[in-house]
Amino acid sequence: MNNAIQNRYEFVYLFDVENGNPNGDPDAGNMPRIDPETNFGLVTDVCLKRKIRNFVEIVKGNNSPFEIYIREKAILNQTHQRAHKAVGVEEKADDKKRKGSGDEVEKARAWMCANFYDVRAFGAVMSTGVNCGQVRGPVQINFARSIEPVVPLEITITRMAVATEKEAEQQSGDNRTMGRKHIVPYGLYRAEGYISAHLASQTGFSEDDLTLLLDGLVNMFDHDHSAARGKMNARKLIVFKHDSALGNAPAHKLFELVQVKRKTDPAKPAREFADYEIVVEKSVVSKGVTIEEKI
Repeated sequence: MNNAIQNRYEFVYLFDVENGNPNGDPDAGNMPRIDPETNFGLVTDVCLKRKIRNFVEIVKGNNSPFEIYIREKAILNQTHQRAHKAVGVEEKADDKKRKGSGDEVEKARAWMCANFYDVRAFGAVMSTGVNCGQVRGPVQINFARSIEPVVPLEITITRMAVATEKEAEQQSGDNRTMGRKHIVPYGLYRAEGYISAHLASQTGFSEDDLTLLLDGLVNMFDHDHSAARGKMNARKLIVFKHDSALGNAPAHKLFELVQVKRKTDPAKPAREFADYEIVVEKSVVSKGVTIEEKI
């Protein structure tokens, strides 16, 4: 793991949505997630990591060392068995259930880190079935929260077709299907993230991996368009780089240097990114920390 990053990083990430659903809640009829006490919009870390994984898979083609462990329709225990086989663990009749010795688990864990981008970046629990251990990833992302409260809307839509002959007969050939679509008219969201050099040394998260992560944050929405997320954009990515692995300033102090302010009347709802101004207080940054704006 000698090629791991040697510096600690934090970042502030701003993205917006217009007339779309940035992260539906399946327990609430797929309504956009909100804090019920404040009506601030929420987007989970899992949602953002999914989009990063998808971007890496598009760019690297799911080839080692950039394979994706948590991918659509994956069977994780089969991947664990593959790891044990790759490191030369003798196959036994009960391989699908055995947990493996400490040395076998560590070898399998190292193999997973070396071959799967999302394992060495975000970590993973790989102790189901054949045991490949657990990895605490160096890259962690907070829930994103909207800058101002959002008002989710439920829009009624129609489809000029039905699914079955029975439905057509019931409608005497009218053939219409009613549905619902949930949107946020506009919301600017802010997420904050951390990249630990200490944990990177344990997983092998490298400078190339870091570049790919930041590229993903910048470009991932351009490869994630759908009917529900037709207009989502990365608007700002501010990266704080420490001169050391341990860091030179508390993360929360660095995050406070990035302020989002309204340029238009705050009594009226924001409807575009131009309604906001992003201010980065570079003049008061802590010694030993540099700031780079990727967008």
